[in-house]
Amino acid sequence: MTTTKLVATPGQTVGPFYGYALPYEKDNELLAPGSAGSIRLQGTVYDGSGEAIPDAILEIWQPDADGKIVQRTGSLVRDGYTFTGWGRGAVGNSGVFTFTTVNPGPTEPGAAPFISVAVFARGLMNRLFTRIYLPENEEALAKDPLLSSLDPESRKTLIARRDADGGLTWDVRLQGEGETVFLDFQ
Repeated sequence: MTTTKLVATPGQTVGPFYGYALPYEKDNELLAPGSAGSIRLQGTVYDGSGEAIPDAILEIWQPDADGKIVQRTGSLVRDGYTFTGWGRGAVGNSGVFTFTTVNPGPTEPGAAPFISVAVFARGLMNRLFTRIYLPENEEALAKDPLLSSLDPESRKTLIARRDADGGLTWDVRLQGEGETVFLDFQ
């Protein structure tokens, strides 16, 4: 008997054909807008030329406001009350995305709170992974292992801006000047 070593094949391109099966009602609402503690997370997805991408999808995973990793069902059937820590949102024609969520708490004392993000967009062979850090608590940001490994310009691409209404704005740049730092999980 001969054994054959199998070689992994590359992923297929991930778009732009999201309209079937991916969107679902309230997919970008991790809790109902206007709920106690809710904030708006918004931003724009840009290509390497600085043009907004009209057909990307972002997925986010995050702890709750107390830093607890939520392990509750209900992500695909939103009831408006159950925070599951996961959401998916398509960008509009202008490349803008928005989520209703909470400020994530630190998962351990002194850690910098962050939201994990996966980006799907036309031309990508596989999704891209990154993070959104809250802009407060400079001490925790300075001690974060990922952020402290980056040069100051790259580090800025992972830190959101706090809006006047308490929400967060964070843009994704897929390549080019100000390219968002993407993570490589192996």
